[in-house]
Amino acid sequence: MAGHSKWHNIKLRKQAQDARKSKTFAKITREIMAAARAGGGDPESNSRLRIAMDRARAAGMPQDNVKRAIQRGTGEIEGAVLEQLTYEGYGPGGVAVLVEVLTDNRNRTVTDLRSVFGRNGGNLGESNCVAWLFDQKGVIIVPREAASEERVLEAAVEAGAEDMITEDTSYEVRTAPGDLETVKKALEEAGITVESAEVTMLPQTRVTLDEKQAQQTLRLLDALDELDEVQNVYSNFDIPEEVMEAMVA
Repeated sequence: MAGHSKWHNIKLRKQAQDARKSKTFAKITREIMAAARAGGGDPESNSRLRIAMDRARAAGMPQDNVKRAIQRGTGEIEGAVLEQLTYEGYGPGGVAVLVEVLTDNRNRTVTDLRSVFGRNGGNLGESNCVAWLFDQKGVIIVPREAASEERVLEAAVEAGAEDMITEDTSYEVRTAPGDLETVKKALEEAGITVESAEVTMLPQTRVTLDEKQAQQTLRLLDALDELDEVQNVYSNFDIPEEVMEAMVA
C-alpha cells in the first residue's frame, strides 16, 4: 500500500512549493465552519473541529480567522450555510476518484466538477459507483527519525491502532476513524512526533498507471484541488517507481 504515502508525500511537497496560503486558508475555514456546525464550537468535545484546528495551526492560519470560522459555524455570527457532499467519478485508466466538497451551491459545484473531469480525461459518475472501493480510516504519519519502528508500533498498538506500515521516510499508522485522536494523543504522550493525522479514504485495490495516464491523473487531481469547494480528493491509482522516475526526469 505504498501508493498512499507516496502520493501523500508528493502532495506535501507540492503544497510547500506552491505556498498558496489564501486557498489553503479558505479550505480550512470551510472545514472549521462545517465541523463547528456539526459538533459544536468546543474542540475538546468535537474531534473533527480539533483536527481542523490542528491543520489551521500547521498552516499558520491566524487565530482570529479560526475564531471567526468557528463562530460562523455555530451561528454566533452570520455566515454561509455549507452542505457537505461526496461526488464520485473515474479518471484516466479507469482509476476511481472520490471528491469531498463543502458548498453553498450544489448546482454550481456539480457543473464545475463535471467540467474538470471532462477536461482531464475523466467523467463524473453516479452515486456509489466507486465509493465501495474505499474504506474510511484514520491515518497518522510519523517521521522515521522521530523514533524506532518498534517504539512507534508498541505505542500505537497499545492505544488501539489497527496497523502500521513502514515507508522510506515515515511510518503510517492506521486506525478506526473513531480511534484517531486516542492513538495520536498516545504517540505524542510517548514523546513521538506526529507529522499529520487525518481521517481519510483508503482504497481496497489499486490501478497501475503508465506514464501518460499518470500525468493525466495528476493533472485531474490538481485541477479538482484548485476548486474552492473541494476539501479532499481520494483515488486508487498507483504509479510504479520507474514511471515516477521518468516523470521527474
